[in-house]
Amino acid sequence: MKIRVYLVDDHAMVRSGVKAELGNDVDVVGEAAGVAAAVAGIRATVPDVVLLDVHMPDGGGRAVLDQIRAELPGIRFLALSVSDAAEDVIGVIRAGARGYVTKTISGPELLDAVRRVADGDAVFSPRLAGFVLDAFTIGAGESPADESDLDRLTAREREVLRLLARGYAYKEIAGQLFISVKTVETHVSSVLRKLQLSSRHELTRWANDRRIV
Repeated sequence: MKIRVYLVDDHAMVRSGVKAELGNDVDVVGEAAGVAAAVAGIRATVPDVVLLDVHMPDGGGRAVLDQIRAELPGIRFLALSVSDAAEDVIGVIRAGARGYVTKTISGPELLDAVRRVADGDAVFSPRLAGFVLDAFTIGAGESPADESDLDRLTAREREVLRLLARGYAYKEIAGQLFISVKTVETHVSSVLRKLQLSSRHELTRWANDRRIV
């Protein structure tokens, strides 16, 4: 019997690509581009595995997990994201996901990850496993990042923060996130204000100290 998979990603091309890569080896029972549609679709189809994007405009993967995990505990969630930031990995795992892989994964590797998660295994892209190990071995279950600070930021602001700290120019960030340079500038100003920092240099150091980069 084929594994029943539900896809959640706000980019239609990504969903099409994932379906093409998975081929006929799984049964894709539905797809959604946002949190509300995903929650409704998952409730209606009750799949074996949900492939879940971490960042979406209306709340992201963690919001889906928060609404579904307790209600339908038999469903396994596998995060599939462009992000390899520690706070993203740790956040969705704490919310109940069984694994986290990045979108650089190959088709056969993704299919294997889906099968393993369906069987109850925890699956991570190689370099991400260390984040999870660190998070759950640090005293009192604290993550490497200061979550009280990170909670002040929106999902989009976290993406901008991470790319900025990696050395990307505003124009490059705009291209990566499909937003305008002016919007990037607005997000950067908001991040600096919320974190009480005064410059890009301070922001980069703050992100590196917390292993967010």
